[in-house]
Amino acid sequence: MANIQKLSSEVLKEILDHVASDPQRSIAVDRREYLSVESFRPPSPPLPSQAQDVGNFRLSCRRFSELGIPYQFTRVTLRFSSRGFRRLDDICSCSHLAKHTRKFSYLVPLFYGDSRWHVWDYIRSTTLDAYTSDHFHVSDATELRAKEQDQAKILQSKEDSRILKKAMAAFATLQHVQILRLENEADRRLINFIMSRPAHGQAGQPPVDLRWSPACYHATKTLVEALLQAESPFSRFSGPMMNPQSILAVERKLPQILPSLASRLTCLELHFEDGGDLSNRVFELSGVFRDIFTAANNLQAVHIGFPSRTPLDLGLEDLFHNIKWEKLRAFGIQSWHLHADEIIKLARRHSKTLRGLRLRDVLLKEGSKWRDVLFMLRREMEQLDWVSLRRIDYSNHFEEVSAGSMEVPDDPPASGSESDDEDGFPGQLNDLDLTDDSEGEDSDDNSNADTDHGPDANELALSPDTPTSMPFCTCSLNSYPANADDLGDNGRVVTYQQRKMWEKWVCGRCIEHTQG
Repeated sequence: MANIQKLSSEVLKEILDHVASDPQRSIAVDRREYLSVESFRPPSPPLPSQAQDVGNFRLSCRRFSELGIPYQFTRVTLRFSSRGFRRLDDICSCSHLAKHTRKFSYLVPLFYGDSRWHVWDYIRSTTLDAYTSDHFHVSDATELRAKEQDQAKILQSKEDSRILKKAMAAFATLQHVQILRLENEADRRLINFIMSRPAHGQAGQPPVDLRWSPACYHATKTLVEALLQAESPFSRFSGPMMNPQSILAVERKLPQILPSLASRLTCLELHFEDGGDLSNRVFELSGVFRDIFTAANNLQAVHIGFPSRTPLDLGLEDLFHNIKWEKLRAFGIQSWHLHADEIIKLARRHSKTLRGLRLRDVLLKEGSKWRDVLFMLRREMEQLDWVSLRRIDYSNHFEEVSAGSMEVPDDPPASGSESDDEDGFPGQLNDLDLTDDSEGEDSDDNSNADTDHGPDANELALSPDTPTSMPFCTCSLNSYPANADDLGDNGRVVTYQQRKMWEKWVCGRCIEHTQG
């Protein structure tokens, strides 16, 4: 121990960098890694090589304790629970800890709404056979009952609002805020159990009202209020499972609060949950988006996405309102029925600044062709370094393939894109492996999952497909077309091999082929 203490602080920090990622490291918003690593990546469970080792390191002596603080408190995670709020209160009460926090993740469970039954009463009201049901384990009832009571206590006392305001004021160097939906196995069993039982009382009204909409609304409202009251320096906001009605309710309840928030942002990433009549519900937000995007004149990165299985059928400008952001460097949309000229016009507005463009699950309507979009991007986008075209297609083909099926067709295996392993993680956080002892250390490691196919294929993923290591021009290999007419776009369907080649063709321009 004495020999270790003789090491300089610089050497000890180098050692800690190998135990946990550098807490000061931040990825530029126009890099391919940014959105997957720093935006929607949920907090990792504590690993022996990270949180536990850093904690043990800090327990060694006073000097090691001080050196380890940034590695343990740069990222802070809050669960919506009494225990979670007590922990957050303890952290933000210690200025020497709170001053290091740069990323705050808020894990929010489903809320029990205006239920006619309490969870425990509902379970007990069922027949004895229900206790051995495949849909629900009675051992979960105690956990659900405690969670329901804890949730009611927090909401009634408004303890969450008080501690959030205290924490946001204490986090003097906060940069990034994210709201994540948290759902555990007991929640899923309860939902399945309710669905399997005969209806009680009024037709169509569930006996236990377990919903995300009020949870999303309450979490968004209280967190935004806390951020604005504290005049927080944060500039990045991510929500991978947002609810349209919740956003509209916040705007109606507190007019101008969202534009006030937006004026501080350099990065905004929102992905909206699935639900009936999503296009109409999002259209109701058109005016809210206009106010937000008009106020957000410092945006450098923006992503707006929807579930892959239910593409949005609205015009692009119904949300973006012909707004031009002078500093925009990365732009992404996901799951949208569009005309080619809509994409071209928006990209052209930002041709001087845009370095990364994501068009994931975008489907072109009849009469449009991808070759026109690709030609414009290759010819006019002066700064474009990467483009992601993951699972682009045509609307007619998508509807033919997905008719009668809830699944989105996957790209075929093989192909071997270097970046396919970076794209894919859930927009909803699983509660099974997380504990409140975690300090919310995000993993900067890339996922090894092949998410063009497999169980995560339809989940939210934001990192671009085209690797930064790609040669600037590949035409000398005679592997790619010299002009747009040779791209093989038939206007009906896009194959996996085509879109991978198109990504490289767009960014692989050179002097000989600038006219392509």
